[in-house]
Amino acid sequence: MIKHIVLFSLAEEAEGNSKSANAAIIKQRLEALKELVPEILKMEVSINHADSPAGNHDIMLDSEFGSLDDLRTYISHPEHQKVGEFIGKVRTGRAAIDYEF
Repeated sequence: MIKHIVLFSLAEEAEGNSKSANAAIIKQRLEALKELVPEILKMEVSINHADSPAGNHDIMLDSEFGSLDDLRTYISHPEHQKVGEFIGKVRTGRAAIDYEF
């Protein structure tokens, strides 16, 4: 089993939206992938609390896959690519870790 965790920092404004609006869009679009990509075993998307300390990331994606090959399939899936394209336009930073558990 592979755990795939990604943290995103978002611009205050991008693509005509506020940070909070873009966070909600990203959450909705990532969670929709659960129905489209069968390799996703589990996925949770969390938005940082508005009153959290400055410097925190804005969104966390916590997902699980059966293998690294399944993770690679997810990453290259056309629907994931569409979501990633949007995220790329609104993010200012990204951190990720993939580990076996």
